[in-house]
Amino acid sequence: MKYQGSCHCGAIRFEVEAPEVMEADKCNCSICNKSGYLHLIVPNSKFKLLSGEAQLATYTFNTKVAQHYFCQHCGIKPFYVPRSNPDGIDVNVNCIDTPIPQLEVSDFDGQDWESHAHKLADKSKEI
Repeated sequence: MKYQGSCHCGAIRFEVEAPEVMEADKCNCSICNKSGYLHLIVPNSKFKLLSGEAQLATYTFNTKVAQHYFCQHCGIKPFYVPRSNPDGIDVNVNCIDTPIPQLEVSDFDGQDWESHAHKLADKSKEI
């Protein structure tokens, strides 16, 4: 199923292909907890930036592997390249505008990321 999404002001628009029954992760690490991010990691081939590339800014920290993209106007982070899956895209489910028929959310212990990252490693692989 294809879902449309955007940042708050609409400057950034994207499309993501994901199952009708969507599985997302709620992480308790510092950046996810503070931003209220809800994770959907997909292969690059399942994500398309429709508009707003010039409006994106990037934030990195710690290992500088993850590339956190946010809108320069409204400050919302609709997606990023995750450290756990640098070959994929992690979409913020909260930024998906298309109604999601069924959403299943699992808790992920990102506060102890090094011990749990392996649980995410295959999420960007083509199925």
